[in-house]
Amino acid sequence: MVDIDVDGSELEDVTVAVFLAQEGTEEVEFVEPKDLVTDAGATVDVVGSETGEGQTVNNDLEESESYEIEKSFDEVSADDYDAVIVPGGTVGADTLRTRDEGVELLRTHVKADKPTAVICHGPWTLIEADVVDGRRLTSYHSLQTDVRNAGGEWVDEEVVVDDGLITSRNPDDLEAFCETLLEEFAQ
Repeated sequence: MVDIDVDGSELEDVTVAVFLAQEGTEEVEFVEPKDLVTDAGATVDVVGSETGEGQTVNNDLEESESYEIEKSFDEVSADDYDAVIVPGGTVGADTLRTRDEGVELLRTHVKADKPTAVICHGPWTLIEADVVDGRRLTSYHSLQTDVRNAGGEWVDEEVVVDDGLITSRNPDDLEAFCETLLEEFAQ
């Protein structure tokens, strides 16, 4: 559980898209950052390949709660958001990287130098968006070869910031990940 004090105004003029797959997104990696930016005053949209319910998981295998996907990727654009959060979950991240509209939204957002926070298996979407080359980032350890093959420098650190791109390894890093994304999104 992330325990970060916010006063509700740090992000009052910031709009954030939080990606959610139809199934397989790691619940804590979705809920904790989403709740934090909401509590900090941001306007938050949950976006995915289609509207409806997104079934989250715990530890990749245990079914957890469902959450509403409010907007589909084809309804929004990178211009609609100041920041983006991409949670992990092996199945969820693998699914998200196959959704052309979501990958394009992420590509456009990152190339516009807008803050983007990605955790665990979420960097698969960055690789698919072709925005890893020349960047320093972290992820779940099993993605390190994928990151390197895409031209990125993979490091084993709790949280890494590279020119607005915030990455973390896994749910154990959520406190540092959330603190850092709050700082970066506020700038």
